[in-house]
Amino acid sequence: RLPRTSSPSDPPATNPDYLAKEEDFSKLPPQLAHVDWTKSISWGKYHPYPPSEAASPSNDGSETAESARNAHPMAPPLPLTPENTPPEFKPPHPALTFHVHATSGRARYTTLHLPHGPISTPVFMPVGTKGTLKGLTPMDVTRSEALDNQIILANTYHLALQPGTELIRDAGETGGLHEFMGWDRNILTDSGGFQMVSLLKLAEITEEGVTFENPFKDADDDNDTFAKTEGGNEEGKDATTNGRKRPSPTTSTDTSKSRRMLLRPEDSIYHQNNIGSDIIMALDDVVSSVSDDKTRFEIATYRTLRWLDRCFSAHRRPNDQNLFPIVQGGLDTSPGGLRDVCLAGFRLRDDKAPGYAIGGLAGGESKDDFWRVVHHCCCALPDTKPRYLMGVGYPLDLVVCTALGVDMYDCVYPTRTARFGVALVEGEAPGTLRLKNHECADDYNVIMKGCNCMACCDGNGDGGGYTRARLYAMLKNDSPLAVSLVTHHNLAYMMSLNRKMRDAIKNDTYCDFARSFVRDQYRGKENGGQDVPSWVKDALHAAGINNIG
Repeated sequence: RLPRTSSPSDPPATNPDYLAKEEDFSKLPPQLAHVDWTKSISWGKYHPYPPSEAASPSNDGSETAESARNAHPMAPPLPLTPENTPPEFKPPHPALTFHVHATSGRARYTTLHLPHGPISTPVFMPVGTKGTLKGLTPMDVTRSEALDNQIILANTYHLALQPGTELIRDAGETGGLHEFMGWDRNILTDSGGFQMVSLLKLAEITEEGVTFENPFKDADDDNDTFAKTEGGNEEGKDATTNGRKRPSPTTSTDTSKSRRMLLRPEDSIYHQNNIGSDIIMALDDVVSSVSDDKTRFEIATYRTLRWLDRCFSAHRRPNDQNLFPIVQGGLDTSPGGLRDVCLAGFRLRDDKAPGYAIGGLAGGESKDDFWRVVHHCCCALPDTKPRYLMGVGYPLDLVVCTALGVDMYDCVYPTRTARFGVALVEGEAPGTLRLKNHECADDYNVIMKGCNCMACCDGNGDGGGYTRARLYAMLKNDSPLAVSLVTHHNLAYMMSLNRKMRDAIKNDTYCDFARSFVRDQYRGKENGGQDVPSWVKDALHAAGINNIG
């Protein structure tokens, strides 16, 4: 157990120096005024990427960014660290050590050392939004060889809402969410930024932060988060809200439906400091990826940089918590576009960032747009720091994006789909088995042969080995045990996929692995299956993997 680390009793006030005036919302940040946008925005690059200073498109536009990168010599090889090398936790990032052990094309096998132990990547992080994986106990996760997760994700907004992060902070001997939920491994917390999209109807976004209405309409007046102080400036006229009074951060605000909560960057970091997660995320201004409001995307991108500075300033536990910025910028990957603007801003702040996340995706955009943003960001972000793709969890997406250079993933998909009786399986796309379908009623096979989860494995005669027919009957009768079994299976599937990807990278056979995985899902129409989607071919081609099918 780590010793208890004190957190401030209240979030810090908003520093007015970080607030932009409304007329400046759409203006390029002054620190980026001298950036040469004809050159690729990248830093800390190694083979197989071009050097960071490689030129981008020619002035006449005849050369694309991709062809420009390919026209220049490769950077030197990425320094590799042998497996099982002990971490050295030292400044400027005393709570993280990142060791790259092997590469296969752009895919990386690494170890991310954090305060609560090492994590091998590529890694999928199950989502325990409110500090628990629905249907499973921490022991189900840690004592199962099929799972053995080293890190899970929790959500700051939901934990601040219920039960309140002050209660979590003061839990037990050491305090924090690890103690509160009985979890001795690593935790990553989202900042609450995603709720600007998922709960947009309940949110009002201003320069100072985002104000949420309580989604629990019958919340009582003693709800900690909505009735207690959130810190910040005194109530009054704020130029960033067009002269309207914002909800007071020091008192609750009654509405016709509920009470309200202001979440500023300072509040998000305060709550995450209370939670004590090993990786914390900066509060970013998130816009739905399917929005067509270009001005809103521009404002959000510039604001994300200002909010990042506020997050760094508010962070009180840099010695045991790692603050990751989140790349925003919509789907604009054009030279000097919004993704480049955000990346250029992060490059100026690189000494403060132990790792980076790619955000603003998995929100309904086309798969072609999706992979191009991931590719663009991986080509820019430094190779000596972890790269985390937020909200992505479809197995095919993991295989493709790992080829592009991503290390970490999270998504509710495997656990949420389990609650609907849908199991993840190998084979034909979409790689799922609907256990509530009548075809399973008299099917005496387990979900997936060779799986070691507690649903599929007979435990050497100690139980398990649930047939599809048995699970069908249990699910039809709303059995909680059935949901737990399918949840365990789906997470075991994801962890097995992680291990297969890591083994392929270690053996420098990731190209073959990716081809095999895709061909298993897409046999081709001539073989009675589906053809490989063009976006998969294009993405893997960009990663140097061809002959997909």
